[in-house]
This record gives sequence, C-alpha cells and structure tokens, in this order.
Amino acid sequence: MKSYRQELWFEIKGRRELVNITPEVQQAVAASGVQEGLVLVNAMHITSSVFINDDESGLHHDFEVWLEKLAPEKPHSQYQHNGSSEDNADAHLKRTIMGREVVVAITAGKLDFGPWEQIFYGEFDGNRRKRVLIKVIGE
Repeated sequence: MKSYRQELWFEIKGRRELVNITPEVQQAVAASGVQEGLVLVNAMHITSSVFINDDESGLHHDFEVWLEKLAPEKPHSQYQHNGSSEDNADAHLKRTIMGREVVVAITAGKLDFGPWEQIFYGEFDGNRRKRVLIKVIGE
C-alpha cells in the first residue's frame, strides 16, 4: 500500500471565503501514484472547514447568509468564548456546521465524484496563515 502526504497553505485576506481546492487535491492524487484508494482532506485549524458541494456562486452566497443566521459574527459579546481576547466564536461554530474533513474514493487515479461535486476549503476567521492536510492511501 502507498501513502502520500501534502499540505496546502492559505492566507485568506478577509474574514471568510470559500476556495475550490479540487484541482490541488487531484494534483496530489496524481503525485501519489495511487490508482485505487482513498484521499482524506482535512482542515488543520478549528476555525476553517473542508466540505464537498457544488461550485455555484449563488449557492456560495446562500451558505454565507445561512451560516451568518445560524452563528452571527456580531455582537461579539453574545459568546462566552469571546470574553477572553477572542472574537472568533462564530468561526468555531461555522466550522462545526460545515465539517472538518472529507474522504473521497480514488478510481483509476482520479477523484471518484458524483455529478457537480467539488472540494472546498471554507475559511471563517481569516487574515492569518492556515493549512489543509491531504493524505492519500491505496494501491
């Protein structure tokens, strides 16, 4: 069995953003040489997410609106977590909703997706360097 590890680094300039990382994940799968197996893609920070969905701008806007209704950023005082010197409690909650990682099957050396599926990095507390782990295993 083969194993391959790669990190993607992000420095999102705003507080929140969704980034399609499907090409980078497929590139890591190709570099691994794995033809049949699995790829794990996970956010290595507790205020960011990795998830699978459609790459459609209207849907991305809907995620932003929906997440802000569920876990509004302000007022910061509504969260106990923000009582220390933090202001990112909403980002922790948004990450919990959107998920930490995805696992995708690899078939014939390619990501084995359903129609329209893409992998996204979701940043909910940007303006600093963060990373995503890609771990490929298989034959």
